[in-house]
Amino acid sequence: MNPGGKALAEFVAEATEILDTLGKDLLTLDEHRGQEPDPDLINGIFRAAHSLKGLAGLFSQDRIARLAHGAEDLLDRLRLGKMLLDGTILDTLIESLDVFQALLVEASKGDTSPALAARSDGLAERFTRLGTPASVVDGDPLDRLELDPQIRAVFTEYEEHRLRENVRRGVTLWRVRADFDLSDFDKGLSELNLRLKPLGETISTLPSAQPSSASGIAFDLIFGAKVSEQELAKALEGTPAQLFRLVVNATAPAAAPPPPTALGAPESAPASPAPTPRRSGSRKGKASRASQAVVSAAPAVPATPVPVLPEVSEPSAGAAPRAPRVDADMSLRSLTQTVRVDIRRLDGLMNTVGELLLIKANLQRIAEGARHDGTQPLSKVWGQELAREARQLERKLDSLQNGLLEARMVPVGQVFDKLARLVRRIAREAGKELDFIISGGEVELDKLIVEELSDPLMHIIHNAIDHGVEKPEARVAVGKPRRASVSLRAEQKGNHVIIEVSDDGGGIDEFRVREVALQRGLITEAQAAEMSRREMLNLIFLPGFSTARSVSELSGRGVGLDVVKNNLSNLSGLIDVWSERGRGSSFQLTLPLTLAIIRALVVGVSGRTYAVPINSVLEILSVQPQDIRTVERREVLDLRGQTLPFTRLARMFALPERPVSRYFVVVVGLAQERLGIAVDELFGQQDIVTKPLGGRLQSIRGISGATDLGNRRTVLVLDVAALLEEGMNPERRWA
Repeated sequence: MNPGGKALAEFVAEATEILDTLGKDLLTLDEHRGQEPDPDLINGIFRAAHSLKGLAGLFSQDRIARLAHGAEDLLDRLRLGKMLLDGTILDTLIESLDVFQALLVEASKGDTSPALAARSDGLAERFTRLGTPASVVDGDPLDRLELDPQIRAVFTEYEEHRLRENVRRGVTLWRVRADFDLSDFDKGLSELNLRLKPLGETISTLPSAQPSSASGIAFDLIFGAKVSEQELAKALEGTPAQLFRLVVNATAPAAAPPPPTALGAPESAPASPAPTPRRSGSRKGKASRASQAVVSAAPAVPATPVPVLPEVSEPSAGAAPRAPRVDADMSLRSLTQTVRVDIRRLDGLMNTVGELLLIKANLQRIAEGARHDGTQPLSKVWGQELAREARQLERKLDSLQNGLLEARMVPVGQVFDKLARLVRRIAREAGKELDFIISGGEVELDKLIVEELSDPLMHIIHNAIDHGVEKPEARVAVGKPRRASVSLRAEQKGNHVIIEVSDDGGGIDEFRVREVALQRGLITEAQAAEMSRREMLNLIFLPGFSTARSVSELSGRGVGLDVVKNNLSNLSGLIDVWSERGRGSSFQLTLPLTLAIIRALVVGVSGRTYAVPINSVLEILSVQPQDIRTVERREVLDLRGQTLPFTRLARMFALPERPVSRYFVVVVGLAQERLGIAVDELFGQQDIVTKPLGGRLQSIRGISGATDLGNRRTVLVLDVAALLEEGMNPERRWA
């Protein structure tokens, strides 16, 4: 990569992280819409915008820098209490995320579009006009606080604002003094801040001018407590902290004029939060809850957990609020392929590599000895030594493989957080009111699988909101809660991850599905007559299928669930659907943890060799031909009293079948699906690296890739998910 390309890649990677953090914090702010915002959250969003502005300026990305500067100025006014946070400001900040993302996409490609530039400039100009000034009260509340003028003189503007708000609200204020030894004061101060955080708001952290000893350092923390003195004292037991209550008078002393504050223009404010390392450290302790908020929210905004309004009103911006629809089809895939790796994991990999080098030296010594003694028969001791080194090599390679796989793993929450913001926008445009519930975001998957998973999940959630969830009035009419529920859940089961998207909407009408499939010629009357309810539901995954009677902004434009199913098949995944009319639907996705290095069972069919991923193999049977029965034109086996669908791999791939006296049946399974696959030979297990097929071979169903075995022979790797689909629905032919 050339230096310019490397610098651009670094910018995109770092900007993506900032936008992810910004999106997560804005989502939290939106979830508490109508409540007083957490000042620490507002400050965090401000810092993210400030960091993005500085990063964009460093890499000469002027359009991103200008927009970030406008957002930073707006957020600075919010955090300093100079304006109120209302729904219009919050909607505009959320809209800016889409514009930032679009600008970043263009920056990564080196493109510039006039339409996006105009939209970005218009949004930056709107930032300057937004907001309602906060009401001005007579007198400064800080004049009633008995505080050393020298201490007050070093407060930043933000700290003065937070102190003023706490005084105005009647919060009990304390000066927490703590002495630490210079050798470990940072750990002691961090522990003290952690104890204080759930009890109130640390407004400022100041080094004291009077340490208790020559080898120590003391800090004064100005703290607003939301608990009693007894609870606060109990929480600080075991720490070197002393409590001194700050007195707040009922009226301001007549002879105490307020000290000057740095009320500069918004443009100059970004430098004020962190002028010294002390300020940086103090921010770690600034935490609060909704009870200590920076501003009062507009009373017109509803106080529900995740409000979804059917329309957005902003007369001053014209049609600008509808701009997010331009990005409705934007992919949620990350623009960068970088992965954050814990340094301890890298240290472990380096140690393993060092041990492999020792094994290499031993093998070289053994080989050298064999070469010099080539005329003599090799001794038994030589063979034992070689076997010992081979076992060591196998163990260390396993350790290296596991370490590399762990380094590739990322939490699925990276995609879930992006989807949460998308759900809010889609629901508002569709006029739906819903709660979006996320669980299992900490479950980890391979980075490449997570990236490929984002678009299928986005489409499933589109369908859930557009087709599944009813309008609020319709829900109330049938006795349902006005607010719908859409949930996204992840769970690891063995070597697979289950991701479920469910809703409590109207469900899928399987008879309507069958009717549409017949009208469009996707199935025949004979096939329809024999279909079970589950098979009728699975018809929604056929190409060209849609029950929508009209095209909407969100879906119904020909990109159906068949694309979702194909994308999951490329990941060796499986999708299943459950639905009950009037109660809702659920889509369950089953995915492997990784596609990089897997253990495989090597089998032979009609003289050809294939590899079956071992994480999908449940057991292996040996059956006689007479044990195979036919039920409703499908071959099945009786497995411990259960009927097991059975298929012959040779017939699936149109290979010549050999007469055999017995079959080896490999029982595979994903989710609740089970299938017995007949093969001729079993060659054992082996670790393989799957390589994707290119060109025309890429579209072959039932094959996920190819690999090289130890004998340098290339074999095909079976796609278990596709084989399960074919085995369960043999009348549905592959294209």
